[in-house]
Amino acid sequence: MRVLLASYGSRGDVQPMVALGVALHALNVDVLMCAPPDADFIELLARSQIPLVPALASVQQWVEQARKTGMKLPELSQVMVGRQFEILNEAVEGCCAIVATGLFPSRAAAQLVAERRGIGFVSVHFCPQYLPSRDIPPLEFPGWPPPEEATDCESLWAFNIQVMNSLFGDAVNAYRGKLGLRRVENVRDQAFTRRPWLAADPVLGPWRASDLCDGVQTGAWTLCDLRALPADLMTFLDGGEPPVYCGFGSMPMQATPDAARVVIEAIRAHGRRTLLARGLAGLDAIDDGDDCFVLGEVNQQALFPRVAAVIHHGGAGTTTTAAQAGVPQVIVPQLADQPYWARQLVRLGIGAAHAGSVPNVASLTNALDAALAPQTTARAKATAPEIRADGAITSARMLVAALGQ
Repeated sequence: MRVLLASYGSRGDVQPMVALGVALHALNVDVLMCAPPDADFIELLARSQIPLVPALASVQQWVEQARKTGMKLPELSQVMVGRQFEILNEAVEGCCAIVATGLFPSRAAAQLVAERRGIGFVSVHFCPQYLPSRDIPPLEFPGWPPPEEATDCESLWAFNIQVMNSLFGDAVNAYRGKLGLRRVENVRDQAFTRRPWLAADPVLGPWRASDLCDGVQTGAWTLCDLRALPADLMTFLDGGEPPVYCGFGSMPMQATPDAARVVIEAIRAHGRRTLLARGLAGLDAIDDGDDCFVLGEVNQQALFPRVAAVIHHGGAGTTTTAAQAGVPQVIVPQLADQPYWARQLVRLGIGAAHAGSVPNVASLTNALDAALAPQTTARAKATAPEIRADGAITSARMLVAALGQ
């Protein structure tokens, strides 16, 4: 059995799919993966022994190209659907199924390939807010506010269909016509299918299937990381009380150009040392103080149990890893599903949600106050054992069973 995994997005879209690939390997399934050709992803896939099929470009390059050309999302989608279809259609030779996630045009292209070839297809999502629900409203697309009369979840999800048809419908249906396939009136559900998978932890992000979507919640897909922490980082960790970690991952934090200063001063206000992850924001030390250590990409599973708290942007992966480590969190949400995860921390009592996307020293100090409170720390520790770690292998078994092997 051979399966093609397709993920076009940030590390939060790619790494969970690698976890599924490793779990499939353990069940003797042959796997290859189409992902952006970023250096980090090339290294990650090589370490996991999963062959890489390079996607059309890195997401950063794609965004920069869009900015330079001035192309709008419908036009960009038409280009992405076509190019990703060609890449995936060649890569899928000999595969019996495609499992896809990431940006919608790439996901739609993967569904088209599977439909055209008559093979299995699974659409995967990492946050409950992406799947139609009678309990959770959808994310709003920028520039597409819902009508005033749309106040309940069913109406909001119906409007979501209209928005996605406007943004992506022409691109998807144009390519369907090129392939001799029928036109569809609901491109969202065509690509998502009636039974998508939600790879999110049910404690952190509970979701219920309904007549709007008969999805399956599998638990989060966590890639086991056995890498040792660097020696100089271990020396820093052993040299004092547990520090506070801060990293914003793939978020450039352009609205907060002094983000490093804000973070370090807020942490110092609590008498704590700082671990600063550079990330796309390029965070760096602001002085020669010995209470700050700057690091690059690191094994968070090994690091987070050694810290007092985690400050981050609210990606599903970082949220889950910190929750599994039993440490309190502060989420400074920037976009997409990040405000959702911030609200979930507050609901569970395991962290704090920063008010807004642009922190200053006072606002971040206050949020860290809440996260470091004894009751929050205790609740984070108590919740950790409830966070599942078997989502990837559970999903791999489901896929093998569904394919009849």
